[in-house]
Amino acid sequence: MWANAILLMAIIACVVTDLRNRKIYNAVVFPALAAGIGIHAFADGWAGIAFSSLGFALGLGILLIPYMLGGMGAGDVKLLALVGTLKGAAFVAATSVYMALIGGLIALGIVLFKNGFRDRIRFVGYVLLCLRLRVKPAIHGVWTSGAYPYGVAIAGGSAVCLWLRGWGAG
Repeated sequence: MWANAILLMAIIACVVTDLRNRKIYNAVVFPALAAGIGIHAFADGWAGIAFSSLGFALGLGILLIPYMLGGMGAGDVKLLALVGTLKGAAFVAATSVYMALIGGLIALGIVLFKNGFRDRIRFVGYVLLCLRLRVKPAIHGVWTSGAYPYGVAIAGGSAVCLWLRGWGAG
């Protein structure tokens, strides 16, 4: 129960700051990480610490390569590690699936509904034609640039998992 409450407070705070400032602050993430480890250590001793540590490692590992390639911010990586610390490895693995789906929908929405809707539709047709003809499309510049606050997708994936899995322990 405490892990769920801390998770909800942390993801709400992180979504707000990510949308406003494009940052996920350590002042939110680190105390929640410590609280997650403390809650599980208090409840289950060394097994609780192992539970939190494994969730942390998996959450960190899932987004570490995208971060190292420059496609993800460090705050996003730490936020997913926080989810793992509070809820464990199985939960963060499921969260990452929903996070990717939500992130893809957000990206698609941005591509389609950003300025120049008609040009983007033409571009999608061009890419599909290139795929059909097995030709590599010339994709560069405006079509590939742009970032968005991925903390929203992480929070959405976490919320979906909380809703689907219930508010049970872990």
